[in-house]
Amino acid sequence: MSCQLINGAEVFVVHAKQILFELLLMLIFFFVGFRIFHTYSGFLRYSSFVDLIQVFFANLLGVSLTWIIFNVFPHDIDTIINIKELTCILFISTLLLWIERVVVKSIYDVLSHANKSCRVFIYGTRHGGISVAKSIRNDIEKKYVVKGFVTPDVKMYGKYLMGEPVYIDNEDLVRTMLDKKITHLIVSPWQAESFRKREKLIDALIKNNIRIKMMTEAEDLDEKAELKHEQFHEVEIEDLLPREKIDVDMESIGNLLRDKVILITGAGGSIGVEIVQQVALFNPAKMVLIDQAETPMHDVRLRMAHEFPHIEAKTLVGSITNEIYMEKIFSTHKPDYIFHAAAYKHVPMMEDNPAVAVQNNVLGTHIIADLAVKYGAKKFVMVSTDKAVNPTNVMGCSKRICEIYCQSLNKAVSDAATDASLSRIVVEGREVNIRQVDGSPAVTQFVTTRFGNVLGSNGSVIPLFREQIRQGGPITVTHPDIIRYFMLIPEACRLVLEAGTMGKGGEIFVFDMGKPVRIVDLAERMIALSHAPHVKIEFMGLREGEKLYEEVLNDAEQTKPTCHPKIMIAAVREYNYSEVLANEERLINASYSEDDMHIVKIMKEIVPEYISNNSKYSVLDKQK
Repeated sequence: MSCQLINGAEVFVVHAKQILFELLLMLIFFFVGFRIFHTYSGFLRYSSFVDLIQVFFANLLGVSLTWIIFNVFPHDIDTIINIKELTCILFISTLLLWIERVVVKSIYDVLSHANKSCRVFIYGTRHGGISVAKSIRNDIEKKYVVKGFVTPDVKMYGKYLMGEPVYIDNEDLVRTMLDKKITHLIVSPWQAESFRKREKLIDALIKNNIRIKMMTEAEDLDEKAELKHEQFHEVEIEDLLPREKIDVDMESIGNLLRDKVILITGAGGSIGVEIVQQVALFNPAKMVLIDQAETPMHDVRLRMAHEFPHIEAKTLVGSITNEIYMEKIFSTHKPDYIFHAAAYKHVPMMEDNPAVAVQNNVLGTHIIADLAVKYGAKKFVMVSTDKAVNPTNVMGCSKRICEIYCQSLNKAVSDAATDASLSRIVVEGREVNIRQVDGSPAVTQFVTTRFGNVLGSNGSVIPLFREQIRQGGPITVTHPDIIRYFMLIPEACRLVLEAGTMGKGGEIFVFDMGKPVRIVDLAERMIALSHAPHVKIEFMGLREGEKLYEEVLNDAEQTKPTCHPKIMIAAVREYNYSEVLANEERLINASYSEDDMHIVKIMKEIVPEYISNNSKYSVLDKQK
């Protein structure tokens, strides 16, 4: 054909035998090219752009070998095919082989899509969306077929990507998806933040049984990363709660913790485990991990050995209220930084067990804080809660007492450390170590962090609802108007580390928890996502000590900004350490009396803003 196109039919007829011989000889060289580039090793119906490139290079090699044999090596045969004809052969053969593959693939795709493929839209038109679309098209199983892209950018209206139309994210989107029989919406990770804010769209998608697929833990993705559709999963409620990306200064945190001894209490709990994971990333010299729960600590030990074998990790089972054992740990390991996450946190349980709340939360914090000072720790970071603000329950009040103690101890130690020549001082009869930094005294700095509910933590509402749905319902909600702030565990722990880095001692850091969520709305969305319309919601009434809404700040408190937009400093009342110490000792002694009313009465005296709500202890408020 190439000879006929270039030289005309007459030359082709006259030299037909010679041309046929040369073409047969060329087949040998083309076969070499096909073998080297494995052109026929795959299935035509699964051909991709890479396969087309392989075909071109195989043909190019065949043509090149032909030209070398015909023109470089000496022979007695006069060849008819010249460089022009070889070039023509290269492009015609490549084009025909491309057409063959495209046609076979297109026919197969049409037939397979008609039988089993789910029709999907992709939310996102830039690199992430394109990358996912390519992954879907190259998928051998052909589980999905891309039928369009969605974007909030009106400038993209009427455009096409990869042969498919781009739709605008507006009120008609769901109707369009239903008309086109779209079953799934895959959300690009770089559009996830804006997508979460489209609550009406999300509710409409769920209501019309259009599945949503997103990627978890996509915050650290490089925008040039290649995405695979297998990385996306059908959304859980945690993926859809509106929140903004939280950035932290990883370099500053790394400089603080690298090559240091880090002690973490409550290391087997939801928050503690995540703090362990994130601290380990900064390569501390040693990690001392404490919790009284044996099985969770065994899991932590296995995880550390598997993921961070280069870090010396001491996983210790014991209660923070065991002062003798805790002192042995401090004297042996001498931690530089302490993250205190150990606490009893369940409101109804502590409402029934105020003595235990005092002994674990108050006494435990008291012991660890005193040991931090005694053994010269650089910083003590306490994890507190929004329930400590205007507390209405025993648990919240116990955490507020912990905050008061840490703040007052910080001030007492700081005020006493005025003589740079001293290495030891006495604060209210207690011996305190003083580190020297550049000739100046540097004592333990106490920092407190407050935040609300964390998604997926042990005993939190979402795992409870999920289990109730699995059992067929009903979902139990305490009150139709109850609202809560939510944050992902990794996000909360990053802010704890960031606050610990920036804290100079004495601060109570509060976090911007974002938009509050009505619990009943959350329950309804979980039911819809689970495709379990038969599950009902029952309202049980507020539990003892429970609020309709949680506060992050006391009404009388004000906040000061920090260098991080999500972290503020609460300006709270300062307490005299000797007074705080006396009150705590009185409270701890009372906790052994087993008289709940007497214990709570003292707690209310220490924290006057503690007003019980829906609790047997409300009678004490009437006596004030």
